[in-house]
Amino acid sequence: MATIEEALEIERLERDIFRGAITKSQLPRTFGGQVAGQALVSAVRTVEPRYEVHSLHGYFLRPGNPAERTVYLVERIRDGRSFCTRRVTGVQDGEAIFTMSASFHVGDEGPEHQDVMPDVPLPEDIPDELSTMSSEQIWLMREWEHWDIRLVPQDQVSRRDGLASQQQVWFRYRNPLPDDPLFHVCTLAYMSDMTLLGSSKVTHHDEPTQDASLDHAMWFLRPFRADEWLLYDQNSPSASFGRALTSGRIFNQRGEFVAQVVQEGLIRKLRD
Repeated sequence: MATIEEALEIERLERDIFRGAITKSQLPRTFGGQVAGQALVSAVRTVEPRYEVHSLHGYFLRPGNPAERTVYLVERIRDGRSFCTRRVTGVQDGEAIFTMSASFHVGDEGPEHQDVMPDVPLPEDIPDELSTMSSEQIWLMREWEHWDIRLVPQDQVSRRDGLASQQQVWFRYRNPLPDDPLFHVCTLAYMSDMTLLGSSKVTHHDEPTQDASLDHAMWFLRPFRADEWLLYDQNSPSASFGRALTSGRIFNQRGEFVAQVVQEGLIRKLRD
């Protein structure tokens, strides 16, 4: 299947118009993380190198066709001394399938604090997911065969009182990636859509539902590498009316809080 370099590949058609590559996929619709990642790469190509991505907010408007290229239209909303903002619209067949705002910051000095990383088993102490999956699950996970994803067993999850549904996942890209920090940010934007909605199904694992990402927000807090182990500490504070709200804190193995993700997804009952 496609490497992350292939999945995030885009070509420039015009000053602020880009087109994403088609990658081999087993999915019936384009993976949301790929659309978000390509949109962010497009935005990055329109800002000066001194700016770094600090947040993005996106909406998945229509399912994408994985057999068709997505065109990304970038709007330069603001260019300031410390911040700049871009709006990106992903288009297929003349219709918007995704829209995103991304904000960039040059970085400043100020007070510092962070949450403490949960006390969970080390990734090396959890079997590689591929070694414990059924043949059907392995077929699906071939879509992300370049990722090492290790789900913390529910009886070993570090739980916080009052949370309705929790899940913790270790993940990393299996092969070394380029040193460019922005590439790791775009790689994490791709990966962040994976497994997060599953945190809403922990307490409803036996209920068949139609699942899809609806909107997605990320904040990048500290430098990290996506080819080193990252802990995705996920929870779902609410599910109702066929939608679930999910949240994820991402830490590196040194305990540094590197990113925060919030997503709402569709988890409605299957229709006849």
